[in-house]
Amino acid sequence: MEWLTDVWTNLVALFGGQVWLLLILSILTVTIVADITQRYILKIVHVKLLRSGYVWIDSIVDAARAPASFFIWVTGLILALTTTISQFGFYTDLVPYILSFKSTILTLSFGWFVIRLVQRLEQNLKVVARQDDRLDEVTVEAFAKIIKLLAFIITILFFLNAFGVSLTGLLAFGGVGGIAIGFAAKDLLGNVFGGLMLYMDKPFTVGEWIRSPDKEIEGTVEKIGWRMTIVRTFDKRPLYIPNGIFSNISIENPSRMSNRRIKETMGIRYADVHKMHDIIKDVKTMLKEHHDIDNNQTLIVNFNGFGASSLDFFIYTFTKTTDWIRFHEIKQDVLLKVSDIVESHGAEMAFPTRTLHLESIQGLEGLNNQSVSSDKQ
Repeated sequence: MEWLTDVWTNLVALFGGQVWLLLILSILTVTIVADITQRYILKIVHVKLLRSGYVWIDSIVDAARAPASFFIWVTGLILALTTTISQFGFYTDLVPYILSFKSTILTLSFGWFVIRLVQRLEQNLKVVARQDDRLDEVTVEAFAKIIKLLAFIITILFFLNAFGVSLTGLLAFGGVGGIAIGFAAKDLLGNVFGGLMLYMDKPFTVGEWIRSPDKEIEGTVEKIGWRMTIVRTFDKRPLYIPNGIFSNISIENPSRMSNRRIKETMGIRYADVHKMHDIIKDVKTMLKEHHDIDNNQTLIVNFNGFGASSLDFFIYTFTKTTDWIRFHEIKQDVLLKVSDIVESHGAEMAFPTRTLHLESIQGLEGLNNQSVSSDKQ
């Protein structure tokens, strides 16, 4: 240890006896070395864990990198600052506050670490949720937000307590003030609780198509926030909806439909009434044999009524697919096959017509002769 004493003595001599300046430079040097060392070690561990596939352990290491630097630098700067104040004796009344802040450095660092850790775990869990139906991305996001909010509140409470703020008084004030705030911001709180209900009940998730018969809401859900939900309409405009609205309206979620329905009414001429039975029979057979029609669902083909210009029969069936584009391709194929069946029976699809009945020429001449004789009389 003698060599350390000799080095220190030489450094003091070099700085002309200004020990305080030597102490500050030493503190800053140790701070820089400690920060570089921890960054280097954590980076190596981070890379090795990623290569090994240990993403969950890596979440802890990666989350600790920035908070560790914050803790080292703030600790070093506070030591340097208190050393300077002690040397020159100015702003000494700030020392108690600086020491109080020093006692919260670990709390602040830990709170920041928890928030970063939850963010990384949330990302990893969302990747798992896309591959495992037992997990839901919306639920993962909801729990992540709640944990981050709790970590933030607890950190702030410990921070205020370090500066002499009474937590008992603060909580009491929060109880009384919360009533006034609740009345003043009831819409905001309604939206927040509405968002919480969306996370818990999950009537829809991000990426699903929703619409409401009560409001002009229809589109794809882009984001479910605490206060509002963003829906992208089909003409690509963003629609910002306060979450409180969803507790007062009904929501339809077409993305969760099991089948798509084909419901069409078609008509043939009155002159083809005797062919109706065979046409209906063949159309029903065609639908039962169609590989894109779900025969486990309701399938109806029946003569429906006498129209103004046609004999109407209807088709009621469901496709296996729920894809919007594929559904229309199947529907087109079904309608064209129905048209072919009608033509194969020598019938025609009906369209609005009018029939004009004219009296015979002899009848008209008789009427003219009677009118002429009456005029002579």
